[in-house]
Amino acid sequence: MTAPHGFSVSRYAPERGTIAKLTARDSMVRRLDWPILLSSLALSFIGSLLVWSATRGRTELNQGDPYYFLFRHALNTGIGLALMIGTVWLGHRTLRGAVPILYGISILLILAVLTPLGATINGAHAWIVIGGGFSLQPSEFVKITIILIMAMLLAAKVDAGDQVHPDHRTVAKALALAALPMAIVMLMPDLGSVMVMAVIVLGVLLASGSSNRWILGLIGAGVAGAVAVTALGLLDEYQINRFAAFANPELDPAGVGYNTNQARIAIGSGGLYGAGLFNGHQTSGQFVPEQQTDFIFSVAGEELGFLGGGLIILLIGVILWRACRIARETTELYGTVVAAGIIAWFAFQSFENIGMALGIMPVAGLPLPFVSYGGSSMFAVWVAIGLLQSIRVQRPITA
Repeated sequence: MTAPHGFSVSRYAPERGTIAKLTARDSMVRRLDWPILLSSLALSFIGSLLVWSATRGRTELNQGDPYYFLFRHALNTGIGLALMIGTVWLGHRTLRGAVPILYGISILLILAVLTPLGATINGAHAWIVIGGGFSLQPSEFVKITIILIMAMLLAAKVDAGDQVHPDHRTVAKALALAALPMAIVMLMPDLGSVMVMAVIVLGVLLASGSSNRWILGLIGAGVAGAVAVTALGLLDEYQINRFAAFANPELDPAGVGYNTNQARIAIGSGGLYGAGLFNGHQTSGQFVPEQQTDFIFSVAGEELGFLGGGLIILLIGVILWRACRIARETTELYGTVVAAGIIAWFAFQSFENIGMALGIMPVAGLPLPFVSYGGSSMFAVWVAIGLLQSIRVQRPITA
């Protein structure tokens, strides 16, 4: 049989087969959560423009190359995408068996920060300098391993059908394993990361169906711990000053309150539509320190205005909404708990980052997911997206 225009049917069949496989109802392409993927890519793209705007005139940072940070942010995003693809390919269930190994590696990495291998950046001794201008912040990956190790323990007997909810002994083990890396990170000190980890632990416990006594106890322990840390003087002076400036913004406007005050001026000057990309006076004048990382939202507020800042918040909201759907639709507690931990992480860290730029949260040195410059943060959030996608891809298909 001859097809139209003289081509044989056999020459058409492979192409139709490939397309059919990609568009089949059970194909990975169809089963991916595209709103999450597209929203994450959009945030990374917006972030690359904002990072470029914040650094193109900073010759003391960009080594005389205005495209230096733009290229590196794009490179970090590309590596992050590769990590996401690898995570989806391996699958969260396969990674479940490797969680103890990953946990051990993360402990070794954060312990390495406390050795001469560690470096201090922006007041936090939380980095390992690799060389060639690259550095690693292990605490970003600890957020993932805390989620995975707790989910593995809390869901083991429930997914096996032996229990309806995790028992007290299992919850105690999970909390102990989460407390160890948190205590080490606190010694750096990296208070911002510890705050995120505490919220992750709370979100994981809530999603696992653990007894409310553990939730209330955890909140009480957090309050007691904060009081003890303050009373024992475990916080560095710059951390205490940040909280003091948050409580009283006029306390030292030219000192510890400078960053927040300048960020609020930048955001307020943007109005509804913003001054336009690369046209922000606060940004081009370099009035806001760390504008490519912690205070990246001030660039968005000044140059893209309320609409641009609102778009960033909307895209983050889409990711959280779809992640909630993934957590609700999965049939295994392990997947639900992993998704819930990621939701708690992204929600709190985004709120804290944007909130400190607006002056409604204390400065804690946390990046805005996907948007702020930073390789470790970018890699970690894309691995988290890979976990969410894996949970969705591997869920049963309903009729």
